[in-house]
Amino acid sequence: MDRKDIWVDFGLSGLTKWYGSTFEFTPLEIAVDAADWGEGAYAPTLREDALRLLESPLPTRVIDILSCAAVRSKFVPEERWMDGRDWLRQIVDVCEERIRRDEPRFAAHPPVPAWGPELRDAVLAEVRTIATELEHTTADHPYYAVPEVVPSLERVVTEVDPDLGFRLFLRVLKAYLIPISDSQHLRYRELGERFGYNEFVVDDGTLQLMPRVD
Repeated sequence: MDRKDIWVDFGLSGLTKWYGSTFEFTPLEIAVDAADWGEGAYAPTLREDALRLLESPLPTRVIDILSCAAVRSKFVPEERWMDGRDWLRQIVDVCEERIRRDEPRFAAHPPVPAWGPELRDAVLAEVRTIATELEHTTADHPYYAVPEVVPSLERVVTEVDPDLGFRLFLRVLKAYLIPISDSQHLRYRELGERFGYNEFVVDDGTLQLMPRVD
């Protein structure tokens, strides 16, 4: 399936939305359900995102920070239920098992870079445009405080994948109900089109649009 046809947030960013919407299943059970969504349509993008992060130079702390921020959960390092990289390995295993149900000869090749510096710079510009508000809202939240969200997002965009970085950025904005302007919203939609998203990946009804002057 072309990812344009996936009408929900996909990959690792989409998985974090699943975690924010149900408490009836274990994290692994949710990952299995996500990989099976749409007759396995979700599994390839989820595997690719997880593998990119797993094999990246990012410290595990950065992965844990963004995992917490994407689901609006307080970052308490000593209370983390699992090392972030161990969790990514489990996600990759789950996805490859699901893919092989339909493609027994599936070869588990690493993902290849797909986006140029123009998109990287465009995503960085959007993160930095709202950086002060984003960092304040996440780091100083009275119940769900997560530190260093902005530099962590910037590292994903520059060192891993601007596509994944953009989707995680959107997921944090949505999780913390951070208001954006009409012009920001328009730019996010345009970036989504450049990345080949279905329109509902950006506009899933949870972005907080507040008319204001940029």
